[in-house]
Amino acid sequence: MQLSNPNLIVRCLGWLSLCGMVASIVAVAVVVFLYLLDAVTVLRFAHPWLLFLLPLAGIGLYFLYEKWGKNTSLGMQLIYNKIQNPNHEVPHRLAGFILLSTLITHLFGGSAGREGTALQMGGGLANSLGRSLGLAENQHRILLRMGISAGFGAVFGTPLTGTIFAIEILVVNKIDYKAIVPCLVSAFLAHWACMALGVVHTPYHVTPPTNLPYFFSFSGLLFCKIVVASICFGLVANLFSGLQESIKTQSKKHIKIAYLIPFVGGLLLIVLTYFLDTKSYLGLGVNSPNLQDASIVSSFRPEGVRPFSWFWKLFFTAITLGTGFRGGEVTPLFFIGASLGNILGAFSHSPPDLMAALGFVAVFAGTNKTPLAGSIMGIELFGFPFLIYYLSACFIASWVVKSKNGLIAKKQESKALRAKRNIKS
Repeated sequence: MQLSNPNLIVRCLGWLSLCGMVASIVAVAVVVFLYLLDAVTVLRFAHPWLLFLLPLAGIGLYFLYEKWGKNTSLGMQLIYNKIQNPNHEVPHRLAGFILLSTLITHLFGGSAGREGTALQMGGGLANSLGRSLGLAENQHRILLRMGISAGFGAVFGTPLTGTIFAIEILVVNKIDYKAIVPCLVSAFLAHWACMALGVVHTPYHVTPPTNLPYFFSFSGLLFCKIVVASICFGLVANLFSGLQESIKTQSKKHIKIAYLIPFVGGLLLIVLTYFLDTKSYLGLGVNSPNLQDASIVSSFRPEGVRPFSWFWKLFFTAITLGTGFRGGEVTPLFFIGASLGNILGAFSHSPPDLMAALGFVAVFAGTNKTPLAGSIMGIELFGFPFLIYYLSACFIASWVVKSKNGLIAKKQESKALRAKRNIKS
């Protein structure tokens, strides 16, 4: 590949061809994944008894990774480590393992998402391509970001968000500006390829303002309500991360036999499902054949969702991922945010579809600390009119999460200092 050629035209053509290769490979992988995910979801809806096999599926996943997966269990952390340190390795089998394990999780009713799978497939396949081409370290890092942006853009139909996410999620000291254009091109090419291959993304509708220009909408009273709601979105994002980590820690502490952790997690999900008398919180949660079920789609309807739907989806997903099942967390975060936004909209007498849209992007942005990506997603999915509200909600939610994490870190540091003083005394 002529990626370092002094001739600008040759260098640009080299990068463009590389973008095309990454986009093609990732798009095909995402299309196959989405097709299979739809198939296993239909099977689960058609055969409710599959839920009772979830604990056994959890044991199967444990031994699958224990025997053949090895360090692929680290998932996206492998990609992040490789970008930050070229000495780290990403195994070729990463993409295949996350694809299989995510399908198993969804087939038997685990509450998980799909972006983690798309990102790991995108990053893993891009890494394998970079190895085969013998790219330099700095070029390889850009290639991994290209795979992430292509995977995110293709699976959600949001290529611009995928680009910003791939850059923003790994910002440590400064933004890698050299990666922006290759990531952007890869994400759009992968998105267009998926569309050409028949992928149809779920549409969401937010009623635009009727008395203002299409690209602008602002109300002082509504803005004040959104600020309060955004603080709630940030607190819920923090609750999700903390609960998932707590379940993971406590499971390892109290369940000494490792393969029983996902088994117990599966049992808990079965008990909760029948205790609540609804299967709304299993699987992706985008939509449901039962119109009475809570889902992302139903959160945008005026009739809304049950008051605590957001909490139960949060709890189901934290148990699923915290006990070792596989899949992403972004789609459940959309569910959590949209259903919470709908409830807050009804409570504050605000437009429920707008508040659902703000929760949709703000909880995602807060959990991942990617406020810019969340704001751009608002534009790509819901349109321009409420841009000011998207920006406000995402940045406030992210600030709440960072502030909360900062306070926790300070408390832990204070405890450590007190412990040292007690030892000395």
